[in-house]
Amino acid sequence: MTTHKKVSVLPIYLVGLVWLGYALLFPLNAPLHYILCAGLSFVAFAVGKALFPDKVYQTPGAPKEEAKPSQPKKEEDPKVAALRKEKNRAVSELRRLNDAIPDEKISAQIDHLEEVTGKIIDHVIAQPAKQPQISRFLDYFLPTTIKLLNSYDRMDSAGVSGSNIDATKTKVEQMLNTLCAAFDKQLDALFSDEALDISTDITVMENLLAQEGLSGPSKPAGGMDGPTLEL
Repeated sequence: MTTHKKVSVLPIYLVGLVWLGYALLFPLNAPLHYILCAGLSFVAFAVGKALFPDKVYQTPGAPKEEAKPSQPKKEEDPKVAALRKEKNRAVSELRRLNDAIPDEKISAQIDHLEEVTGKIIDHVIAQPAKQPQISRFLDYFLPTTIKLLNSYDRMDSAGVSGSNIDATKTKVEQMLNTLCAAFDKQLDALFSDEALDISTDITVMENLLAQEGLSGPSKPAGGMDGPTLEL
């Protein structure tokens, strides 16, 4: 319930009447007159409050909503959380190396590696059962790729040319082509099960269509097999 209070205005009207009546009956030309009129007004206000008090009433308020028990947050699988963390770390490091290495061809290759790495890990996050398929990728290929790019960045930043530096940089540049292809194959391999399922579904559907006579070239609409009569 909500409590409301309605203030009575009648006591104020009585005060107004006291001042009006006093002004008509008695002069208001001295401070004493105003003091007397104010005293009478106070008495009139008190009497008015007693005779016409403020009204208090209650109205039904909106029902309070019951507090719903907070549902505990579902904790993420530790393996999935670790995958997400590894993805963020690897992608962040590849992006940093991409910004640091000015060579446009290598930059494009790093862009590709970054994109495919994100897709590989995202796919396994969505289907954690496939994590064993990328264990070698996560444990060796990805960190070693980042290690090679870091070595290239340090040598390139040295700003000097030498037989060791030039030969190592060339090897890394050649290896990047192989790595881009390897990352693509790793992503493609994750879809092997889906590809097999789709191929099986298509084979079964083709056989059923053939059994029902629904496959093969369709006959002309409204036509019949056999020779056409000529008039």
